[in-house]
Amino acid sequence: MQYGNPLDDKTLLRAADGCEAIINCIGTTDMRLPRVEDFNPVNRDLPRLLCRVLEHTGIRTLVHTSTANTLAAGTKEHPTDESAPFAAPFCHAPYAISKKVGEDALLGWAATHPGHRIVIVCPGFMVGPYDTKPSSATLLLAAWRKPLMAGPRGGKSFLHVRDAATAIVHALEQGDSGRYLLTGESLTLKEFYALQARVCGYWQCFVNLPDGLVRLAGRLGDLLRAMGVRTMLCTRNTDQLLIEEWYDSGKADRELGLPHTPVADAIRDYFAWRDQR
Repeated sequence: MQYGNPLDDKTLLRAADGCEAIINCIGTTDMRLPRVEDFNPVNRDLPRLLCRVLEHTGIRTLVHTSTANTLAAGTKEHPTDESAPFAAPFCHAPYAISKKVGEDALLGWAATHPGHRIVIVCPGFMVGPYDTKPSSATLLLAAWRKPLMAGPRGGKSFLHVRDAATAIVHALEQGDSGRYLLTGESLTLKEFYALQARVCGYWQCFVNLPDGLVRLAGRLGDLLRAMGVRTMLCTRNTDQLLIEEWYDSGKADRELGLPHTPVADAIRDYFAWRDQR
């Protein structure tokens, strides 16, 4: 095991020594960060450094983890696939912008190096065990055993983190250079929290907040950020909470063997792991 700065060429070359492929799962995801520049070192620059590692080592396969938010979200009637453009509201979000630039750098490099495979996986909202920060589990814990919960009307495409991990491992030997959506069940926040309450055995009443109130909260967050307050609340983030995310994972199903574990199991597995810590 290697320790060091992942943005240092020598560290990366030492870590890659003797490897046949590279999986990059590193990402800056803190939605409290206000600027694209805060995300760029890891989300934009590291993919470029990894291309140099491939050139120096002769390794021919890189599996890079990005996000489904580099693709338009689609609708229930017309879910989007990997051909979808980078679109609002994600194209205004610093995190998604940095991830998209990282993807573009990798795809551009792959186009001029046909002997290599650059497989980019774009997961939806992953749920499951071993979320030590917590990261995505923050969404679960926000409503944990609360009799009354209020939130925006939007939703996300949820999948078990083990399903994403399985597809990533399969990508080492399967699939072509390009992007693959790793997405699962599309649920509104209201539907997700109702499912969590059933799985965990408690009662909860969920109230959808009016869109105007959510947008007002976003503007308040913008003001707080302008005053130097570190907060996730801002217009860019609240805009994302007002849409539903509908994606078609058919390409990953066929070519990467993406499993589809029920989201209820993902919720159950997270809380079982949390209780055993």
